[in-house]
Amino acid sequence: MTAAPADVPHGIALVDKPQGHTSHGIVAWTRKSLGTRKVGHAGTLDPMATGLLVIGVGHATRLLTYLVGEDKEYFATIRFGIGTSTEDAEGEIVERSAPDVVAAITRERLTEAMALLTGGIEQVPSAVSAIKIDGKRSYQRVRDGEDVQLKARPVTIHELELLDIDEPEEHDGTLTLDIRVRVVCGSGTYIRALARDLGVSLGACAHLTALRRTRVGNMSLEDAVDTTTPLTPANLTPSSVVARRRFPSIDLSDDEALDIWHGKRIALPAGWTPPKEKTPVAAFNPAGQLVGLVECSRTTMKSCLNFPEPLA
Repeated sequence: MTAAPADVPHGIALVDKPQGHTSHGIVAWTRKSLGTRKVGHAGTLDPMATGLLVIGVGHATRLLTYLVGEDKEYFATIRFGIGTSTEDAEGEIVERSAPDVVAAITRERLTEAMALLTGGIEQVPSAVSAIKIDGKRSYQRVRDGEDVQLKARPVTIHELELLDIDEPEEHDGTLTLDIRVRVVCGSGTYIRALARDLGVSLGACAHLTALRRTRVGNMSLEDAVDTTTPLTPANLTPSSVVARRRFPSIDLSDDEALDIWHGKRIALPAGWTPPKEKTPVAAFNPAGQLVGLVECSRTTMKSCLNFPEPLA
């Protein structure tokens, strides 16, 4: 078992992405800041959007697969009356609603429509999403002039809250109505598509004009760093800390930890009851180092994600 060089950074960084920057750009900034190539993220944000990006560095990138599926919280502004080619403010105007349609949108109608879009729903992703079709991103197919029709997929909207509604006013020669909402949703949800569908349910076109992600699982924007100065190793949360917060945990003896590191199946420690749901468990050695994630049966456990080097 060989320890990683002490000067190689590892951990999870929470970054507040500014508007106009791509998620790939934040990954590149992280690589330059920390002098390492091994960097990834747990879910992108569109260039127009701002807020929380979860960045993995070094061997912490192994945890990203388990973090990308976390529930997320967003604050969004939706504009009714104008539809765009990208379903957000960066696209070209492709549709306009009649003034009387926009004027007829009331708080009561919005509340009713939002209730119908809460819970488990079928959502057609935006054609300019990053979904791959035969190995090619959907948005690239659109840019190449293809007519992309994506299939609906199940998503979960846990909460859809109306925060504020403005008075109708004119934008680009069209009567529009802006509202602000809070969304808590499961992985795979497209907020642009949610804005589009909310408009459709009210007989109007709509698009997203602002989006800010404030939470991914139990990781909050309040703990994020901005990009005005380079990222440092001090900004990284160790994988062991992230794993303790995210997963049920178990403390192993040195021999048990070594067996798990070597890929062996071991008996559950006496007196320890595994979680009822089939969820990974974070395993630690007596020094508090993260051994990896294990999956448990009624009587045994084995590694499903190993960290070959001891982690602080």
